[in-house]
Amino acid sequence: MKRVLKILQIVYSVYAMLLFVILMLIVVPFVFLSSLLGKKRGGNLVYIICRWWAILWYFFIFIRHKEIFVASHNKERQYIFVANHRSYLDIPELMRAMHQPVRVLGKHDLAKVPIFGIIYRAAAVLVDRSSRENRAKSVAMMKDVLASGMSIFIFPEGTFNETGQPLKDFYDGAFRIALETGTPIKPIIFPDTIKRFHYESIFSFTPGICRAIYLEELSVQGLDKTDTRALKQKVYAVMEEALTKFGI
Repeated sequence: MKRVLKILQIVYSVYAMLLFVILMLIVVPFVFLSSLLGKKRGGNLVYIICRWWAILWYFFIFIRHKEIFVASHNKERQYIFVANHRSYLDIPELMRAMHQPVRVLGKHDLAKVPIFGIIYRAAAVLVDRSSRENRAKSVAMMKDVLASGMSIFIFPEGTFNETGQPLKDFYDGAFRIALETGTPIKPIIFPDTIKRFHYESIFSFTPGICRAIYLEELSVQGLDKTDTRALKQKVYAVMEEALTKFGI
């Protein structure tokens, strides 16, 4: 029986990946045309397209997106969103979860991936950690995004958490920018993406639920750059507790 289930999972995984590529090929021309409208207007349209791509993909591969609000969420307000990162499925999941103009901070290397890289370059603020100068450019771009009235989305762990713990150590960037710009932090957790698609194997897809859980926002009013470490630890503790509670 286990062998039969494993074969079915492999077949399902191949189906999910093929559909991923097919839908991506369909949306690439629309992303390209949208990007001609400029960074802000065109970028916002790219996110709408990507959201519908994620909706369709989830529908056809039998993954159900569900949003849970531990605290009220103001869709009109500007935030620095932070989330845990354990699966490639985190990207389509965040596209499903975002309902306001936002830009995602993403790794520079992923822009080189065929087909996906075209959409990625149009949708993400690319970070290149190879030098201090490149990191500074990424920070400046994120500040420009906030100055234009949009939110930003950051995975503060930087890379996949493969530790076996709810979270790995956070980088300072998201919290430094929050303090320098006075933008509140809005934590979100994705407890199910690792169950739907594990980073260890491309044949680990499973259908089911994917929850995006909005936690209470953390204000940075009255804080300054000297509070970066304390803010980071506070957000870490809030997210770790929620991930434990909701069963990662």
